[in-house]
Amino acid sequence: MAEGETQSPGPKKCGPYISSVTSRSVNLMIRGVVLFFIGVFLALVLNLLQIQRNVTLFPPDVIASIFSSAWWVPPCCGTASAVIGLLYPCIDRHLGEPHKFKREWSSVMRCVAVFVGINHASAKVDFDNNIQLSLTLAALSIGLWWTFDRSRSGFGLGIGIAFLATLVTQLLVYNGVYQYTSPDFLYVRSWLPCIFFAGGITMGNIGRQLAMYECKVIAEKFHQE
Repeated sequence: MAEGETQSPGPKKCGPYISSVTSRSVNLMIRGVVLFFIGVFLALVLNLLQIQRNVTLFPPDVIASIFSSAWWVPPCCGTASAVIGLLYPCIDRHLGEPHKFKREWSSVMRCVAVFVGINHASAKVDFDNNIQLSLTLAALSIGLWWTFDRSRSGFGLGIGIAFLATLVTQLLVYNGVYQYTSPDFLYVRSWLPCIFFAGGITMGNIGRQLAMYECKVIAEKFHQE
């Protein structure tokens, strides 16, 4: 081959790397937005159940939506959902334990359905006392974790989320933002940590599934380039 026809190979490795980093940033933002709106939707629906059964009571002047919910509840739940959904796959990568148990959307949707059912039971099912209800919901919440998660990181994060969320709720009720009828665990109901635990597991599963989809898209794009 003549000297004028020689071709110098370009630095090909840098392109896909930069592209993958950009894709991760964009997909991270997209996942956060999707998780936020899922959390907002679930907050509106589930909070409606609690209010209809007079489990939670808000001051009349803060009720301002067709779902009879305080305006700040959906954004707060959406933000928490985004943080939880992004945190679960991040912890999995940090621990080097990728979650592979029941990684399909049908399983995630069943997990959401069970979570809604647990929340529905807390508002609709009548027990002789709150202790029986709390024990039942605790068993159902652990069953949800065992059925759809079974990871140590998921269980630990679920416990941490339940503790922090219950603490924040206690402070909100203490300061008169809203209140629970018949509180039996300081200012709230004793079954509330079970709901938070199940919610953390559910949003974690959604976040993991979205993260797995992102990895597939980036891998396909990397190979194409």
